[in-house]
Amino acid sequence: MSAAFAVGFAPFVPLVGAVMIGLAGARPNLREAVTLVTAGALFATVAWVAPAVMAGARPEAELYDVLPGIALAFRAEPLGMLFALIASFLWIPNSVYSIGYMRAHHEQHQTRFYVCFAVALAGAVGVAFAANLFTLFLFYELLTLSTYPLVTHSGTDEARRSGRLYLGTLLGTSIGFQLLAILATYALAGTLDFRPGGILAGKAEPGVLAILFALYMFGIGKAAIMPFHRWLPAAMVAPTPVSALLHAVAVVKAGVFTVMKVVIYVFGLDLMQGANPGAWLPWLATFTLLAASAIALTKDNLKAMLAYSTVSQLAYIVLAASLATSSAIVGGGLHMLMHAFGKITLFFCAGAILITAHKENISDMRGLGRAMPLTMFAFLLGSLSVIGLPPFAGAWSKWFLALGAVEAHQLVFVAALMVSSLLNVGYFMPVVVRAFFPGTGPTEFDGGVREAPLACLVPLLFTAAACVLLFLFPDPAYRLLLQLVP
Repeated sequence: MSAAFAVGFAPFVPLVGAVMIGLAGARPNLREAVTLVTAGALFATVAWVAPAVMAGARPEAELYDVLPGIALAFRAEPLGMLFALIASFLWIPNSVYSIGYMRAHHEQHQTRFYVCFAVALAGAVGVAFAANLFTLFLFYELLTLSTYPLVTHSGTDEARRSGRLYLGTLLGTSIGFQLLAILATYALAGTLDFRPGGILAGKAEPGVLAILFALYMFGIGKAAIMPFHRWLPAAMVAPTPVSALLHAVAVVKAGVFTVMKVVIYVFGLDLMQGANPGAWLPWLATFTLLAASAIALTKDNLKAMLAYSTVSQLAYIVLAASLATSSAIVGGGLHMLMHAFGKITLFFCAGAILITAHKENISDMRGLGRAMPLTMFAFLLGSLSVIGLPPFAGAWSKWFLALGAVEAHQLVFVAALMVSSLLNVGYFMPVVVRAFFPGTGPTEFDGGVREAPLACLVPLLFTAAACVLLFLFPDPAYRLLLQLVP
């Protein structure tokens, strides 16, 4: 199998798997086996492409000409390669975890859940390998539509309300702003292809470019930049594996990936640093990362706190893209990777706590570390990584983000990153302290160890360990991202 064939084939592997999962729906063991095989096959297909991209090649596959100069086409480049590897790899532990969680929680409509999950991964990989804005938009929308049934999975009134907010925000921003920006780009540049250096330099006046840039940034609702962020906390009504999909594997990463893709391949780093059509965006990203962290401090519900933490962490990547310096771009790409492993660990832990201890609120978790020591230790590792302390993965991405701000001669953003990291400590560490150091007196968790089922426990320990391993071995991702910058 050639790398070019694999690039064109990869987005359709989960779609084939979704059909097979649906056919096997009456036999749960077979259905879940098909899910795991599909996840493994997707990662193997994506990984087949990686050596070629690391060596400097850009394998591509054009499937169908839609209009003159507009095709359904895929191309692997460094940023998309990293995103595809993140999404396809984390689908494997997420699938194992989902099996344990869905069975332990006795969830209904499990076949629909696994089918939609597979289709969502097809959307994520299609976004990652999109060779042009047209292809990216198609798979971006597929990702939105396929995750809507996952958000509304429980069928409650709250889930339906959250689903309407989810769908309304993401479709409203993408159709109302992003699609308009794509059409304007085609009118100005005569192409929608992603090209190194961008396609808009010299194509319009600075004022027009500034308006176009704003349409893109607000049209990419999945990046959850304020004020288009409320869909993300609302979506926490979904089952925990869906929350992990939303926050670590596919949806929000597709958002910030699209932001970086537009900055690098549509506007170009030279244009961003020269005409600077997005001079306002670093300030909005900084407001978002600080405000969301402050809101997270007020949340007692664990998943709600993690949701606002995600809004803040996504803003780090948007800030990196808007600074458009070499170190900032590398830091933004690394933060996609490092945050994915840290945050999926935290959501895995939240789900394990729910199905084992039946607790959702942080205030109810006093002494929980006595009953679930492995889960809470994994929560500690994931928290330290998201905070950005060495020797955990997030330290590298935050280091390069700070370097990027220094390169841009914007020390105010270095200060903002430091303040945000302190706020991270403020909302993560009380969970750990309450669990492991409950003070004197008995707690309801004094009856011995009772961890989550192995299908839930093993994935969360694996991703927690990865938070350390990625600190020790960041070179492959770093070398891949270096290809993006001069």
